[in-house]
Amino acid sequence: MKVFLVDDEIVIREGIRESFPWEETSYTLVGEAPDGEMALPMIRDTNPDIVITDIKMPFMDGLELCRTLRAQMPWIGIIVLSGYDEFEYARQCIQLGVREYLLKPINAADLKEALDKISKQIIEERKSLEHASSLRARMGNDGKFLKEKLIGSLFTDEAVEEDAENVIKQLASMGCPVPSPCYVVVDAAFIPTDVGQEAASLLTETSNGVVHNSPSRTGTRLLVLGESNADAEEKAYAFATSLSQELERAGCLNIRIGIGEIADDSKQILHSFKTARHIRHLLVERKDDGALVLGVREMGDVNDETPSVINDAKLYMSQNFSNPNLMLPDVANAVNMSKSRFSAVFSQYTGQTFTEYLIYLRLSKAKELLRTTNYKSSQIAHETGYNDSHYFSYIFKKTIGMTPSEYRSQYNNQPE
Repeated sequence: MKVFLVDDEIVIREGIRESFPWEETSYTLVGEAPDGEMALPMIRDTNPDIVITDIKMPFMDGLELCRTLRAQMPWIGIIVLSGYDEFEYARQCIQLGVREYLLKPINAADLKEALDKISKQIIEERKSLEHASSLRARMGNDGKFLKEKLIGSLFTDEAVEEDAENVIKQLASMGCPVPSPCYVVVDAAFIPTDVGQEAASLLTETSNGVVHNSPSRTGTRLLVLGESNADAEEKAYAFATSLSQELERAGCLNIRIGIGEIADDSKQILHSFKTARHIRHLLVERKDDGALVLGVREMGDVNDETPSVINDAKLYMSQNFSNPNLMLPDVANAVNMSKSRFSAVFSQYTGQTFTEYLIYLRLSKAKELLRTTNYKSSQIAHETGYNDSHYFSYIFKKTIGMTPSEYRSQYNNQPE
């Protein structure tokens, strides 16, 4: 189980990171952040199973983070930490689907107990979904397959835009509330298709009705619902990223995922599908090894302008990585892209997530300083964008395989 930690108190983050016996358990700490706003793009990058978050934080507090995760990534389990023993916080957390609520200060035993409990719930839910999916497969033509067929009827060359409204009504009459202010179609191809379709179906069932799935000859097609254009785009990117990772985990190859234009009317769903399919076909033609590209209105942007935009983004990051507050939205704004589209395109063209590339820049500079100066680790942390020298050392060892002092010692001991 992958775990992500969000808390504005360095002492709390350091305590959980250093005191909890991660290596002795089945849990891996994949990242941490001081507030919800900074955490969200990192959570999308790392795709954790469990998020541990504080309640009181600047910029985006824990409750708002929980709301966003509930809406965009409902399959993530959440543990809330709070120093405020107030019923109102607990009540709101329960309404937001939080699994565990722990009062500070916490110890390793309390956290282990909460992680074990939430991990067991997640595993049982996944087994239940697998069992339910297996039963439906054996039963054959039940409501699920009728629903998938109706969803699939929106994504054919024979489809007519005007028919979408009737399809939406039929789905609603089946207890599938699909009417939404905005829609986005995601078109995914992969092999083997049967294994990938099962993974896509299971992931869709964890979305609480946000995503609807219809298997296709080459993979699967997904209808994503959103409350607004921005909400639909965020949900589509978050789900497509999770789908890509689930397909890889299932052993699928040749993964190609295209995200279509946002449709603010059911009649535009067909157009969203066609743009998603077009993007996916572009990936095949270019023989990209990757997974994910975000559909845009100006298709030329994807083929011609994107490399220069990515170069501009890399230049901006190389000039600003020492800023500890540098975040994905800052770079996206600098190159005039939405953060969802930028994140998707950056990963596609570089083969690294935004977070991975930022760590690469920071640690490259850290290694240079370790080789050429006598700066203390705390000074190097500050120079490379880390407010917390302990977190810098943790990231350095996790990425490089040795502590900063060990790296410096090894370099100094090398023969001329």
